Amino acid sequence: MNTSIQSFSLQPSAFSVPKVVLAATHHDPDDRLYEQIRCALPPIAEVFQAVAIQATHTTSARSLELLTAAGALVRRESAEHFAGYLLLGRPRRAVLELALQLDAQLLVLCDFDRMIHWATQHPTELAQVVAQLAAHDFTVLGRTDRAFNSHPRVQRDTETIINSLYATVSGFSWDVTAAARGLSRRATTAILAGCPDETIGIDVAWPLFLQHSGGFSLGYIATEGLEFETADRYGDEIAAIGGIASWLAQLDADPRQWIQRLDMARVEVEALLPYV
Repeated sequence: MNTSIQSFSLQPSAFSVPKVVLAATHHDPDDRLYEQIRCALPPIAEVFQAVAIQATHTTSARSLELLTAAGALVRRESAEHFAGYLLLGRPRRAVLELALQLDAQLLVLCDFDRMIHWATQHPTELAQVVAQLAAHDFTVLGRTDRAFNSHPRVQRDTETIINSLYATVSGFSWDVTAAARGLSRRATTAILAGCPDETIGIDVAWPLFLQHSGGFSLGYIATEGLEFETADRYGDEIAAIGGIASWLAQLDADPRQWIQRLDMARVEVEALLPYV
């Protein structure tokens, strides 16, 4: 296995809007993503001029060293600040703050495992999407029907509830649960100052906060690249069980997966209440 660090330069590309910064949360305690990250760095560099990474305290040091050597601004949370999946708003707020230190004029917020899948599997779409983000202060990046349906049922069913209720409250029939966003610097600053939610409910709270604040433009883009990415890191397990369909069925048959996803849906629905 080639574990050499592949260097790249964060330079503007033909698709880039000036000073576009990727703000990504990263969790990889088992070091499963190292090779994917190495392959994704060049296409990421084609689109983004800077990268900010907020990593969990358990994330593999090897991948963080790879990212730092490639020029990313990396910050690792301390163990006492780890809050779990229901408080995912906390690291996502933190990475926005980190990205602003890079003089970002436009930010793309995305979980890093999703971004490396998007950058390697759909690089042209990624570049085209980023080129459109300056049109709005806040752009929800969702999924096409095909990309949404690539996820396991436990995720589709619970996220459909959230998206449906978001549409009722906001008036927009958007897929808001892919956790990817394009943000202007002005919108980012307003969210950090005025929307203190630290839960996973920021999926719905942030766009609703800006919508109710007034003076911000909101948009939506459905993407293919935000398809189900988790299977990328479980190739051996998927092969052992007989293929992706069997592996997804195993996830859907696990009550613990439903408990987690139902907990997340409850928190997201609660985050809608201030805007009803």
